[in-house]
Amino acid sequence: MASLSELFWRIPEASGPARSEAEYRFIETLTFSATKDIIAFLDEVYARDFTALPVWMRNLAFRLACLQDPDNAALLRKAAADLDCFGPDWDDQVAELRQRAQRLESGDSGS
Repeated sequence: MASLSELFWRIPEASGPARSEAEYRFIETLTFSATKDIIAFLDEVYARDFTALPVWMRNLAFRLACLQDPDNAALLRKAAADLDCFGPDWDDQVAELRQRAQRLESGDSGS
């Protein structure tokens, strides 16, 4: 099975059926990937070309990783930092992720 990175870089730039099929394969694989594989993919894409990954894909990748590992403060902060790069539309989510990370680090359950 191809890695997330391999599938992502195979997505054609031009719109059309080939792009749709490649995106489908990527998202299908992303959906069932482990957190460590998602983070490794994101780290690789960022190192190679930060802007290559569309915002909707990066949001989905971080969302899936955070759902799988909700008690990982470093991951929550990384997701918040990424969202913060894409405008004020995500400010509420950024604040919530940072607050969750802070609560985890301080040992506060938030209850």
